[in-house]
Amino acid sequence: MAAPVSSVSHRPHHIIVFGATGFTGRFVAEEVARCAAERTGGGSLKWAVAGRSRQRLEEVLERAAERLSMPEVRTDTEIIVADVSDEESMAAMCQQGVVVLNCVGPYRFYGEPVVKACVENGAHYVDICGEPQFLERMQLEYHTKASDKGVYVIGSCGFDSIPADLGILYTHRQFKGTLTAVESFLKISSGSKGMCGHDTTWQSAVHGFADSGSLRQLRKKFGHKPLPVVGAKVQKRGFVFFSKEIEQYAIPFMGSDPSVVKRTQRFLYDEEQQLPLQYSAYVGVGGLFSVVKFFCGGLIFWFMTKFSLGRRLLTRFPSFFSFGVFSKAGPTMKQMEDTCFSLTFFGEGYSENTDPSKGRPNAKICTQVIGAEPGYVATVSAMVQAAVTLLNELHSLPRRGGVYTPGAAFYKTSLIDRLQNHGIKFSVRDHQ
Repeated sequence: MAAPVSSVSHRPHHIIVFGATGFTGRFVAEEVARCAAERTGGGSLKWAVAGRSRQRLEEVLERAAERLSMPEVRTDTEIIVADVSDEESMAAMCQQGVVVLNCVGPYRFYGEPVVKACVENGAHYVDICGEPQFLERMQLEYHTKASDKGVYVIGSCGFDSIPADLGILYTHRQFKGTLTAVESFLKISSGSKGMCGHDTTWQSAVHGFADSGSLRQLRKKFGHKPLPVVGAKVQKRGFVFFSKEIEQYAIPFMGSDPSVVKRTQRFLYDEEQQLPLQYSAYVGVGGLFSVVKFFCGGLIFWFMTKFSLGRRLLTRFPSFFSFGVFSKAGPTMKQMEDTCFSLTFFGEGYSENTDPSKGRPNAKICTQVIGAEPGYVATVSAMVQAAVTLLNELHSLPRRGGVYTPGAAFYKTSLIDRLQNHGIKFSVRDHQ
């Protein structure tokens, strides 16, 4: 940690990792342990793990102590038994922590009781959700309650969507003039064994696609007027196209990044009078064979999400229907070690002293965010650094609480610098 943790509360724990027995939760617990060991200047980071099974939580601490060669993790870390179906246990957990890191997904099924308990019991909340419907519904239903309580609820603090959301902020700050539009291209590189995701992420995708109509209805409830388009309007790309930028075929990115970035842009426009950016997100899928495989698999996936039997089959056999990209076991350590990501941003706008309402953009910028395996290495680092930033820089967050995106919550903090020191690198590649 870069600074001592502030004495923001009399609570016994600064951080509680809820769902520490899950696939991602185990890695989050290890990363919190590392951060606690990094403390400087006499500060201390007190933390606990929480979940349904004391025995499994003990096994998580045992594994962490062994992997990190830190026996104190096993002996000094408190265990809290809590279950999303038991309101009393959730309240008791939230009353013991300053920040709760929620690692229990899919969030559409298990997330709201944690948000509710945090808001009602005064604990800040951070998750790694990539489900736009859950994220936006929490904003609609809990923003005012959280604000009244002085509680921060900050979703999507993992790979979805800190690299994209903070990458846009970084690009905006590095641009000399008026930045008006950004396209991002995600490229994931893996070794001979390929990349793999855990079953929970697959389940979130299955149910999210199946219920996409509800998201459109939800967005109408906000009553937002469209954000103004500044500068020349950017033409949307086709569904599949060859990207010269990353030298492979690309498709629109179907994760939460566009939703999260747009919410941040709306916040900055409403609260900071910052002109909003046009944003489009794409992901590389490889060569022609990969395009065909993706198209066929995507068509089957889309069709099967429309029926309950199809959804049951998809969630029961994730490896088969995802061509091995997702599995109930998740990636091996070797797969994680051999995988990395790059998220490249191509921005355009108007140089200083140029009127954006006249003519085409005359200035460009290219920035990049790179990191290790996105799902369980970069995500874990981003989540924990978001929590540490929340603890140390509460005074720099907006207002006095509410439901926020990472960009809205952390745009005045040192989170980008913290990420730079924890394996997620931001850089300018070109500026014309």
